[in-house]
Parts: sequence; structure tokens; C-alpha cells
Amino acid sequence: MAQRGKPSYIFQSRYQKQTVRVTIGRVADWTIPRARERAREIQRQIDQGQDPRLVLDERKAAAKAKRKAVMDHSVTIGELWVEYVTARQSEWSEYTYKDHLKVMQSGGKERRRWKGKLTKAGPLAAMVNIAVGDVNRGVIERIARIESKRRPTQFRLALRMLKTFLKWLAETKQLNISADITTTTELKRLIQKAKPKTDHLRKEQLSVWFAAVTEIPNPIMSAYVRCLLLTASRRNELLNLKWDDIDWTWSSITIHDKVSGERSIPLTPYVRTLISNLPRRNEWVFSSSIGKTGHLISPSKAHTSACRSVDVHVTLHGLRRTFKSLTEWLDVPVGVVAQIMGHKPSATAERHYTIRPLDLLRIHHEKIESWILQEANVVFDPDQEIGKLTVIDGGISD
Repeated sequence: MAQRGKPSYIFQSRYQKQTVRVTIGRVADWTIPRARERAREIQRQIDQGQDPRLVLDERKAAAKAKRKAVMDHSVTIGELWVEYVTARQSEWSEYTYKDHLKVMQSGGKERRRWKGKLTKAGPLAAMVNIAVGDVNRGVIERIARIESKRRPTQFRLALRMLKTFLKWLAETKQLNISADITTTTELKRLIQKAKPKTDHLRKEQLSVWFAAVTEIPNPIMSAYVRCLLLTASRRNELLNLKWDDIDWTWSSITIHDKVSGERSIPLTPYVRTLISNLPRRNEWVFSSSIGKTGHLISPSKAHTSACRSVDVHVTLHGLRRTFKSLTEWLDVPVGVVAQIMGHKPSATAERHYTIRPLDLLRIHHEKIESWILQEANVVFDPDQEIGKLTVIDGGISD
């Protein structure tokens, strides 16, 4: 007979008054003498009162268990992590992919941006050489006792990654490993819950903050942090902004975010002026002449330095929190603010019934920008002449 279109040897007999058919194998793989010997073996099983189909299933299960036992003690977490990251890379953003590489990196390599300094080992680096069969809650808890003290926030994120990884192992490799070992009572006690961050600019701090960041020596960096506040964007959303994402005709910006893929927000007058006066030397709006990516990478240092000079403490993400907090002073619908910031709608009406066009967002967004500039004592005439894009070759550097 044929198996999937290819000739195969088939054993047929009777077991408990029922016809039994067992495939021996393909003609190309089995000789006639071997096939006859296999048929006699199956017949002996029937004569001994055994169902040859069940015997075959038991042998397959035993062989699978043996292969699994070998794999459990020969394949390491590090090897499987590389396979996992490679398999999922197309589904992740560039930053998610890099974060997964960092949590398992061994460290000790020279940094590309800071010569003389070495990379640090990732929060899960201690698991790289552990055989997958030796991973249990005790191993994870021992690592947690160390890492939760050194870098609690990073380890908390790494633990979530590990939980997803273990689920992937169980589903794709059929390994007897449970993601529950990452959610034990002891682990919850060690890592605790993340405390919400509250850093933001108060209304009375806007003037000194604007004055300080305007004096940042690098004009691109200076424009970036001001745009970050006024657009309420996430740090990397603005760093990855391209000139093609800006519609000068209809005054809009397309932001590529992590929630919905992309969103459109108004290009408000002051932000338009800031961006218009930036040098256009490559595809990136906030470009860099020295970075390999072509755009700014580390604006935190310059921003932190400017804030310290006026005794203000706010992070780059705190500027996004500032935008949301300052809108409480104005009569702006919560849904409008959420749409500008790229937050998921929190109510059924917002999710399914309220659709705001860009022009409606513009009314509120320009109102917010104008009020912030007024509180910051920034003199700005929306009707002033907007500077033209400047094309340079290696001019301003950061």
C-alpha cells in the first residue's frame, strides 16, 4: 500500500475480533526480510494478548521522554534564549529585541560609545549556562535575592520576560517546565511591586525649566526636550521621528507608538517653529552627526544637567507626565489628552463611539501649548516667520 503517496509495508491481522493495521515503514527504507521480521514481531505481540498499536505508542512515548531527558541536561537556557529571541524578533520592536539581548548578556565587553568602560552583565546572565532541566524556582529565587537589591526595576522586567520565555518553551519544545516558577510567594516578597513614579514639572517651575533647556549648547538636543514636553510623546517615539513623518501642508505629525502602531497629532505652532529650524542632514528630525544611528541616542545627560542648574528634578518621561498633569488646569476632555499621548481609551464610549478628527485635536492641543508657553514666560508669536530647513554637511554635532 501507499503512505502519503509512497509505497509502504502494512501489517494486517485480527486482535480481539477487530482488524488491526500497522504501518511498518516505506519500501525505500525497509528490505523485505526486515519487514517480514517486523511483521512476525507484531504478530507475537498479538499472540501474547497485546494491542500492537498501544505498544507502538508506548515506545514512541519512551523515546520522546529519553530525548527530552537528554535535552534537559545538554541544552542550556542561553542557547534556547537565542533561539527564542530569533524566533520572536519579527514580532517585536527594535528596542524590545535589544532589551531581550541585554537581560542575558554576559558583560565585560568594551562599550562602543564609551571607550574604556565595560558592559554590565544582564539580570539573567547567571542562567545562561544552566541546563534547562535544572531550572526551578530555587534557582530563580537565588538570583532574585541578588538582583532585586542591585537593580529591582530591571530585574522585575527581566522576570516578566523569563515568564513569557518559559511559556514558549513549554508550548514549542514540549518541555515539562512551568512558568509558575516565576510567580512564587518568595519571589513576590523579594521583588515587591513597582512604585509609581511621580516626577513632573509644576506650573511654577515651567519658566526656569524652559530657560535652562533653551541654553543647552546643542540646539538639536534643546529643541528635542522642548518638543518632548509639548507633544507628550514617549522618549523613543520622538527620537525616531523622520522628516517624512511630518506633514507641513496639513500641520500634523505621525508618531510611531508601541500601542496602536502609529497615531497622528497636530503640529502645533511652537513645535513647528522648533522643528523647522533644525538642520536637515539625514532622514531623522533630531539628527546626530556622530552617532551610528544618525539620530540622538542619549539626551538624558544634557537634560539632567540643565535641570540641576535650576534645582529642578524631572526625567525625560516625567515631561510626558507633566503634560498630562498640566492639562488639569485647562478645560480639556480627558479623551483628547489620551488621544494625543497615545493612551488606550479607558471607557466604552471612548473606544467605540468617540472619533475625534485631527482638526478637533488641534483646537485643544494649541490651547495647551499656548497656556504652557504663557506660564513659562516664553514670548512667541504664532504668526512670526518660520525659519526654513537648513541643509548642512556635518555642521552641528552632539
